[in-house]
Amino acid sequence: MIKTWLKEMRANFLILSVVLVMIGGAAARYDGNFNPLIFLVTVLGVVTAHISVNLFNEYSDWRTGIDAETVRTPFSGGSGILQKGDLKPEQVKRAAWITLVIAFFTGLGLAWVSGWPVLILMAAGGAAAVFYTDYFAKLIIGEVVSGLTLGSFVVIGAYFVQTGAISSGIVWASISPGLLTMLLLFLNEFPDAEADRQGGRRHLVIVLGKKRAAIMYAVLLLLVYAILFLGAAAGKMPGTVLIAFLTFPVAVRAAYCAVKYAQDTARLVPALGLNVIVVLATDFLMALGYVIG
Repeated sequence: MIKTWLKEMRANFLILSVVLVMIGGAAARYDGNFNPLIFLVTVLGVVTAHISVNLFNEYSDWRTGIDAETVRTPFSGGSGILQKGDLKPEQVKRAAWITLVIAFFTGLGLAWVSGWPVLILMAAGGAAAVFYTDYFAKLIIGEVVSGLTLGSFVVIGAYFVQTGAISSGIVWASISPGLLTMLLLFLNEFPDAEADRQGGRRHLVIVLGKKRAAIMYAVLLLLVYAILFLGAAAGKMPGTVLIAFLTFPVAVRAAYCAVKYAQDTARLVPALGLNVIVVLATDFLMALGYVIG
């Protein structure tokens, strides 16, 4: 049962939440402010919010029948747990609300300690968790909403709860992680595009078509590194964050495969795996760059 719930929560993707908090925490430490307890509480809040997002998504995709039509891969198409009957839909829905409530009260505690701006970030994250699948994913803004709420806002929030301030440097540092979260979702939408269309979704892959969407993916992936370089050159981030360029060769390979095999799901799957590596490793190396700096 534990394994079933971990699979339903998409536990392997929860690493993203941890490395995002690490970036904000490491940036705060670089600026002279770091409280380990606040860091751990922030990780708890963001991870439980991420679990809630995943569970709401699983429940919605079961209700609309999308996951019954997807070509399931290790990175897309849902967990398949509800389709196999290993859990009941109401159990998943209940767990989604429970984890969201835990995240909410964790956020309230952080707001009490660090300041009211946390409430704004909480509200954005909560709205994304509850309304993403049924609303944002149908309005061509799902990828952007995900990039902001489970990317940039997490980095900014993790920094704010440590320092009580939002600097221009942390805003700059949050852009690349936000883009990476967006690109994680973006490329994973390719195998599910037809099932998503039938289920009423309207995301970028559906609107642009797979070939143009793949080109957009490649351009945005290169932009991630351009922003890192420009931020370091402008003094917004320490030069040591350029250690994140170690993932650049993998990113080039992912972009190449995405463009070449955009229409071929079977041959696109390795690109999905490379994309996950790029996202998690680049975020982690950014955090490491701040620590080294």
